[in-house]
Amino acid sequence: MLRTNRSDCARRRRLDRSSGYGAGYGCEWVLIGNSREWVCRRASGRTLELAVGSGLNLRWYPGDVEVVAVDIDRERVEVAGERLHALGRAVRVAVADGQRLPFDGDSFDAVVCTLAICDVDDRAATMAEVYRVIRPGGELVLLDHFEKRWRHGRPATLGERVGFTLVERRRLWAGYFERVRLQKPIEGSPG
Repeated sequence: MLRTNRSDCARRRRLDRSSGYGAGYGCEWVLIGNSREWVCRRASGRTLELAVGSGLNLRWYPGDVEVVAVDIDRERVEVAGERLHALGRAVRVAVADGQRLPFDGDSFDAVVCTLAICDVDDRAATMAEVYRVIRPGGELVLLDHFEKRWRHGRPATLGERVGFTLVERRRLWAGYFERVRLQKPIEGSPG
């Protein structure tokens, strides 16, 4: 259950705000609308949420999706776990680095990531690792935002470079934000 004392509430608000654009506090809705819901509603089967942060996306997953959520920050994983308990969802949360995921290859039907690829030092290595853990035919669903490093490729471009096929791309706010679906080709199919 989410703790209710003042210091825990302040901690959760601080982590929520740093996990998005004022996440859940008004301005995020103006900037990205229902993008968190859009991303999570496209998850299916066994899904990995990469960089779960404080768990802001967890309420949007369909009930039949088996979610495994990871983040490199232990404090955020703790808050995500508290949020899950309050939601009554059985989701496995763990501390893990996106560049070295502790899962076998072809383990997930989908991987979801919102507003976090920008924080990764080696984005190409992270995308390659995501490609490794997604089953053939599975999808990577992203919400990302523009930053200077994207002149070398936005996540959709980086995903295509490691082997994903672009399924859907929608730009918001004149391209500052982008919703993306990428698919790992099924062996033997063109990709």
